[in-house]
Amino acid sequence: MEQLKHECGVAMIRLLKPLSYYEQKYGTWRYGLNKLYLMMEKQHNRGQEGAGVGCVNLNAPAGEEYMFREKAEGKDAITEIFKRISHPLADGSSPQTGEQPAFAGQLYMGHLRYSTTGKSGLQYVHPFLRRNNWRAKNLCLCGNFNMTNIDEVFSFLTAQGQSPRIYGDSYITLELMGHRLDREVERLFQEAQEQGLQGTDITDYIDNHVEMGNVLKTTMKHFDGGYVMCGLTGSGEMFAVRDPWGIRPAFWYQDDEVVVLASERPVIQTTFDLQAEDIKELKPGQSLIVRKSGEIVQQQIMPARQLSACSFERIYFSRGSDRDIYLERKRLGEQLTPAIMQAIDSDVAHTVFSYIPNTAEVAFHGMTDGVRRLNQEVRIEKVVWKDIKLRTFITEGNERNDLAAHVYDITYGSLVPYEDNLVIIDDSIVRGTTLRESIFKILDRLHPKKIVMVSSSPQIRYPDYYGIDMSRLEELCAFRAAIALIKDRGLEQVIAETYRACKTEPTTKNHVRAIYAPFTVEEINRKIVEMLRPDGMQAPIELVYQSIEGLHEACPNHPGDWYFTGHYPTNGGIRLCNGAFVNYVENVLNLQL
Repeated sequence: MEQLKHECGVAMIRLLKPLSYYEQKYGTWRYGLNKLYLMMEKQHNRGQEGAGVGCVNLNAPAGEEYMFREKAEGKDAITEIFKRISHPLADGSSPQTGEQPAFAGQLYMGHLRYSTTGKSGLQYVHPFLRRNNWRAKNLCLCGNFNMTNIDEVFSFLTAQGQSPRIYGDSYITLELMGHRLDREVERLFQEAQEQGLQGTDITDYIDNHVEMGNVLKTTMKHFDGGYVMCGLTGSGEMFAVRDPWGIRPAFWYQDDEVVVLASERPVIQTTFDLQAEDIKELKPGQSLIVRKSGEIVQQQIMPARQLSACSFERIYFSRGSDRDIYLERKRLGEQLTPAIMQAIDSDVAHTVFSYIPNTAEVAFHGMTDGVRRLNQEVRIEKVVWKDIKLRTFITEGNERNDLAAHVYDITYGSLVPYEDNLVIIDDSIVRGTTLRESIFKILDRLHPKKIVMVSSSPQIRYPDYYGIDMSRLEELCAFRAAIALIKDRGLEQVIAETYRACKTEPTTKNHVRAIYAPFTVEEINRKIVEMLRPDGMQAPIELVYQSIEGLHEACPNHPGDWYFTGHYPTNGGIRLCNGAFVNYVENVLNLQL
């Protein structure tokens, strides 16, 4: 309902045969480029603010471009990019000797972007490119990541005398990794000289012996955060590395023609017509490296830490077409059946079940299956329709709120007024703005006896700092409800004590959890309803949230739950959450405690 923005999606392809092989077998030398396009389009859900593509041609002679990059902004960025990089050889024939079209290469990388930093513009769109006259020192980098300790890494770089052009985790990562790549090339240069090599023989030696594992080990140890970092070098190395907690996802596949990697498994399945079992998951702290020779290396870059794979990937972000995610989302809905039955006093005969389009549909099927298993006949209607997207050029408060009220519409006559309950499920309730400004208002027009608003995820109580656009505590309706309850009950000392703890001990413990400690989930639910209920609304509202236990039962292999529990897997996440509370007290409450 309230669109959360995920950091991004990645796609990589390494062709293991000459371009002529793909032309002969598949009718075009663009085989790799076409597959990259499909993989990016099928991950459009992961980023609509911009996109970028990188390519390396291993066969380009000196004096001709061998490393290409193209970027664009906006929801149509993928289409725009692939129009630009189309070449006049429309018949798909392979480039002839001396004819080197752009993006005719063996290594491809694509990226889709959603910003979690609030920064926009083409300069922030991946991939990022670091140029050099030595092929091996050229680096093209993109990733699905958000780093929590970028201040420390920036200080590390500047202490060495570097001066990054832009203060942002993407550029700083590029500069740090580029610096380590330079050192690796210099190591090989010295090694080649010691072997008596000279001139271009030294260059060939370097290009054929780059150890990306060395570069990744000396780079990624500096970072705290969730990431899948992907890159290409001008000498023909392709690599991806996953954070040691396994927060962000990556999947890969290889055969004798290609090596591919993407943020989601069904993207690879559909693009290459594969079974789920054919595809492997990149393990926490592990890298996938494809060397210039085509040799494939899996290397442990950092020791794996306690698994904290993001559960929100399963609830909301990733495509529901994944076999396991589909079943998990159904379980999330089915597990809520007892609480829903209690909320409607088991009166299924006078209850209509529906969902908020579109990501909650699978959980809806699980919810209704759960009711059917009680030998109850379920009344299903599509009550809510999403008609328009709220445009950002509407900036004035009253004008914007009026438009927000019409983003959704309802199916009139879908329930019996004043007799039927309405149970409606969504995958998450984050800020509550859309519920207050639109959903509750239009549902009340149907005059339901009672509205039961269901969330297939638990209460979102804490910001995320690993790639989801919810970084401020005061934006979260559960947090606002807890603060309101504290004030209602005269417990302001909890705010003061939490503030002082966050100031004095910011990195070892999440002190913000104390804000929720005095209250039950049900108490916070009731306060959320009170805060989100529009003036003049007639129908009573009850909230039903997924439990933490239910979440882990449904998604057993993705235990990362910090947005629900406050248990951040890294010290950087803890520090940023405590800092967010300090900012809230000082800048929102305007208190100096």
